[in-house]
Amino acid sequence: MSTYTTNVSRAFKDISLSFKKHPVTNDVTILRNEDAIKKSVINLTRTRINERFFNELLGTSIADSLFENMDSGLEAALEEEISTLLKNYEPRIELNSVYVIANLDSNELNVQVDYKIVGLPVPSQNIEFLLQPTRV
Repeated sequence: MSTYTTNVSRAFKDISLSFKKHPVTNDVTILRNEDAIKKSVINLTRTRINERFFNELLGTSIADSLFENMDSGLEAALEEEISTLLKNYEPRIELNSVYVIANLDSNELNVQVDYKIVGLPVPSQNIEFLLQPTRV
């Protein structure tokens, strides 16, 4: 009898928040594995503190920081805030790094997140997205 264990988990599935229907099944579109986790990481990062009911601690202050005077101290604070958020609220990933790079001319933040998906035999994922103020 073998006692071999593996770290491969079941597939991850989330519904698409666009609520578009699948062209064949006419059901809500499903995001799977890497796409589901990528969307979750972006949604968590873009969530404001107090925005989600029953969990007022979930979220970041990034949206409020878009109009602040940018410097390396603010970038480091936002990197730490995103890292803490993802470590606490996204158990499907093992975080490698988070970088926030400010674009002073357009009040934008370029966020880069590098992580490994726990339990799936896929290479490390690297996503990059831009945060811009909504009131320009």
